Amino acid sequence: MPTLPRSGPLTLEDFEAIREVDDGHRYELIDGVLVVTPSPVPRHQKVAFRIAQALDRSCPPDHDVYMAPLDIRLGEDTVLQPDALVVPRSAVGEQHIEGSPVLAVEVLSPSTRTFDLGAKLLRHERAATPAYWVIDPDAPSLQAWELRDGHYVEVAHVTGDEPAELSLPWPVQIVPGDLVKDR
Repeated sequence: MPTLPRSGPLTLEDFEAIREVDDGHRYELIDGVLVVTPSPVPRHQKVAFRIAQALDRSCPPDHDVYMAPLDIRLGEDTVLQPDALVVPRSAVGEQHIEGSPVLAVEVLSPSTRTFDLGAKLLRHERAATPAYWVIDPDAPSLQAWELRDGHYVEVAHVTGDEPAELSLPWPVQIVPGDLVKDR
């Protein structure tokens, strides 16, 4: 593993060198700060998969729905991997997504809760990501924010079998309880 710089933020070059070792962790870079989290557990992945499926069912032809791990470069010092995301096809590169997605979705887990509701939400707001959703599989619940005049405004906070009627990235209804139910 490469040696980390003694002070100052990491660069994209530093970040790429660190990730050369496949150790089962998830690496993200937020404003030059390295964030390392464990691989997601099966329940987390089930919820992420189901939200991606729900979005993909109504996805317009000029957009795509993806799941992590897939890098989004929001700047020279920020690389994020939302659990699910929607991007215009024009933003898809060979190795990563360049610029803000239309929607970033995070599924909360004990190891990511603080970052998902704090640093990541703020970084997506600063990058002008139009919509940001957080799903808590334990509640189950969904919180959704939309960008208005450069700041996020909460547009939905629903739990259980209560539907969220959302307008971004396109009109869609999400029921948090459906994301966690056994089939």
